[in-house]
Amino acid sequence: MAGPKQRTAKANSGRDNPVSTAFKPIRSAFWGVAVVSFVINILMLTGPVFMLQVYDRVLASGSVPTLVVIGSLAMVLYVFYGILEGVRGRILSRLGQRVDARLSGIVYKVSNSLPVRLGRQASRLRPVQDLDTIRQFLSGPGPAAIFDIPWLPLYLGIVFLFHPLLGFVGLAGAIIISVLIALNEVMSREPTEDAAGQSGRRSAAVESGQRNSEVVAAMGMQETLTARWDAQNLEYLATQRRASDRTGIFGTAIKTIRFILQSAILGVGAWLAIKQEISPGVMIAASIMTSRALAPIEQAVAQWRGFVASRQALRRLREVLQVSESEDAKMDLPAPTKSISVEQVFCGPFGEAMPYVQNVSLELEAGDGLGIIGPSGSGKSTFARALVGVTPTLKGVIRFDGAELSQWESAKRGEFIGYLPQDLQLFDGTIAENIARFREDAAPEKIIEAAKLADVHDMIVGLPEGYNTVIGRSGRSLSAGQRQRLALARSLYDNPFLVVLDEPNSNLDAIGENALTNAIKAMRQKGSIVVVIAHRPSAIATVDKILCLKDGKLAGFGPKEEVLKQVVQPVQPMRQGAGAAR
Repeated sequence: MAGPKQRTAKANSGRDNPVSTAFKPIRSAFWGVAVVSFVINILMLTGPVFMLQVYDRVLASGSVPTLVVIGSLAMVLYVFYGILEGVRGRILSRLGQRVDARLSGIVYKVSNSLPVRLGRQASRLRPVQDLDTIRQFLSGPGPAAIFDIPWLPLYLGIVFLFHPLLGFVGLAGAIIISVLIALNEVMSREPTEDAAGQSGRRSAAVESGQRNSEVVAAMGMQETLTARWDAQNLEYLATQRRASDRTGIFGTAIKTIRFILQSAILGVGAWLAIKQEISPGVMIAASIMTSRALAPIEQAVAQWRGFVASRQALRRLREVLQVSESEDAKMDLPAPTKSISVEQVFCGPFGEAMPYVQNVSLELEAGDGLGIIGPSGSGKSTFARALVGVTPTLKGVIRFDGAELSQWESAKRGEFIGYLPQDLQLFDGTIAENIARFREDAAPEKIIEAAKLADVHDMIVGLPEGYNTVIGRSGRSLSAGQRQRLALARSLYDNPFLVVLDEPNSNLDAIGENALTNAIKAMRQKGSIVVVIAHRPSAIATVDKILCLKDGKLAGFGPKEEVLKQVVQPVQPMRQGAGAAR
């Protein structure tokens, strides 16, 4: 079995990066685009050659048939050019979409897991937007300009053949423009990166406002947040302006140099024509050809911001996908049915200096009910996330029937784990889809069974569309108690072996709490292990064991009555003592 260092080395290999894997099959297509670009650039010689023939042959001979013949030939070549230009654009568009199709699934998956894996660092990352940036650049005019640039020496070589002096003038202009491009790259890199960072922060601010819209409306925070947004937006516009100004300066300079160069070629050509070293047709053809040689460079500079943004997005995407866990194929293990053991576990969010939970050990058997208590900030929710495999264990192991949780693939783990987080969220979809966790093979009887366990079946069938009712984003069409009971039904779907409920009664009324109590009893009778985190005693009424955490450390574990006697100070004697003192 490969050790951690071997796995790390494998993960750091560029060959195994999903981005490289996605681009690998389309490399041959890029070669095809290069061949098409070569033919397009050959066909672009049609204009200068036609101009040369008109000036030097048609005007000199006065032959109308010659004009018709070369004009017809030029027309045919231009039609082929238009067809190939359209084909190249369609190929690039489809290549961008193909990369997107290959990466979209894993990018979406990683995007969902970033807050778990990276903690607070995840707020600045937008993998889906980065993939959009790459696709838009590949589908735009930028790659076509890049494919045209290598043919610049071909045009300059032909100009050299016309006359060496014309070639040296064109070469000097090309060198000056190349220097300007290099300066543009160096001087525009930092402002462009700053603009990308500001764009990510703007998106995060918008998402945060939408997610907390009820709080914003109820507590009169709109004006304050709008002022904060305006300040942030001004900073964003300033960074965008700096990036645009830098790129604009060099774009304008390059365009100006190209115009000057075109006129210089025309002037030098006129001087050479006066000296009868070249013909007037060569003078015009050289001017057009030099302008055509430098046109892709100007277009590339115009697309420079998109190119830099795409390159930065590609780098970020590589890094994000590199640190994400790529699950190797695992042998299918049977779902656990007997026990869970926690062995000296240290755990905490990724990137934090100190673990939130330290050195916790316990054993649970099928049918056990565990209540986790402790003051706020003692690590209860962090420990719950570790049990379900969301928060990584920094040290120690969690075993299900003797096997570490990591030995099951993520999809398989979901078949025997039910989880109700403290910050519950529902998805845009029907009630049935939410309860069934959006599984396509969900059996209706299992959905109804879970709803009845959570005592929410009657509420559901009372809705206009019943189980087919679309609840909308985050379930805002439902009350907080209804959302919590639907999330409870989701956690109970298909009778999972481990059910972890974090503050499951925070939004429940007396009827809802009674339903919760009955659900915990029913799941324990089915052989499930139920873990409940709660501050209210009613939530742990049906558990038989208690884990008390304090400052992330185990302060007590065992039968409920024994642990409560150890960690909970009797209220009545304290009051009597206080009265005697007075």
